[in-house]
Amino acid sequence: MNPPLPSPSADAQASSHALCDHIVARIGNAGGWIPFVEFMDMALHLPGLGYYAGGSHKFGEQGDFVTAPELSPLFGQALAAQIAEITAVVAPTVLEVGAGSGRLAADLLPALEALGSLPDKYLILEVSGELRARQRETIRQAVPALADRVEWLEALPERFSGCIVANELLDAIPTHAVAWRDEGAMERGVTFDGGRFAWAERPAEGALREAMERLATEVAIEAPYVGEIGLAAAAWVAEWGQRLERGALLLLDYGLPRRELYHPGRNGGTLRCHYRHRSHDDPFWWPGLSDITSHIDFTAVAEAGYGAGLDVLGYTSQASFLINCGIGELLAARQQAGDPAMVKAAGAVSVLLSPGEMGELFKVIALGKGMTEPLRGFARGDRTHAL
Repeated sequence: MNPPLPSPSADAQASSHALCDHIVARIGNAGGWIPFVEFMDMALHLPGLGYYAGGSHKFGEQGDFVTAPELSPLFGQALAAQIAEITAVVAPTVLEVGAGSGRLAADLLPALEALGSLPDKYLILEVSGELRARQRETIRQAVPALADRVEWLEALPERFSGCIVANELLDAIPTHAVAWRDEGAMERGVTFDGGRFAWAERPAEGALREAMERLATEVAIEAPYVGEIGLAAAAWVAEWGQRLERGALLLLDYGLPRRELYHPGRNGGTLRCHYRHRSHDDPFWWPGLSDITSHIDFTAVAEAGYGAGLDVLGYTSQASFLINCGIGELLAARQQAGDPAMVKAAGAVSVLLSPGEMGELFKVIALGKGMTEPLRGFARGDRTHAL
């Protein structure tokens, strides 16, 4: 049972009502039903009203959830070791996609400088104007001397060489909600009836139906079974096959290989919503006020990249990746320096590495082109064979 959720403020409720009006109009114009992927896209990204397009705090203690960069700068400092290894052999450029509060960029820039690998350009692709403003302010306050190296993009570059970083991006790309029923493959969608949003299913069509049929055969899904398929996330990864000339993508997110993700024990799917540090499973609760996510099928990510001409350079747990990148040594250096915040730093690292916290839930996959040397983040504990 979900814990009670705090009541949104009057302003927040008004914003959600305005968003709902747009969604209801979309449903009406579509004949009374829209795919859930469209509902999720509007709930998260509708300009001015969607979760990531509005003005409320999303990240950190005052927001709805805490990401790894918000926990400790040691996360970014460890990640910097892997980025430096990549940029040293390709190009001194970093592109962060979906930079959140800007905290990771603010940690990576001085860490890369300390390693002698300060990028000529640190690019941030962010579609939310509100988040771009917050990122600028975070970076300006944290590293004013390096802020002029940061540039913002509104779309993927046509061509790119360097290192692309995306931390907790793929899980928030709108996903298709699906169900395998006795009568066949069904797409789950949204209707509006009696003043409420509700689930409704229709036969899946086109690429979604094909993907469902392949999955049912590959992992022996037996009806009835409810889950999600991230077609858009896989398509985003495949785009880099055309755009990346040389370098690597580092994708950090929560998810599983396909056979684990669609295990019978996960019947019901992995859609989760986050509001004020509480998790719930009702995407129709005050739309626009909760983050909506789903677990990543890392097998699909690897297949999409490989099919588009990218090499799979490694796949492992966040814990293994950070340990390989030296987070233990970074923590020890703090202790030797007598850091007064040592207890807090040690606690944060425990959360980042613990199997019961982020260490096992989160995974890291690297996809690249023109990279011939092994990456240090996957030197031990590589699980590519499990994909």
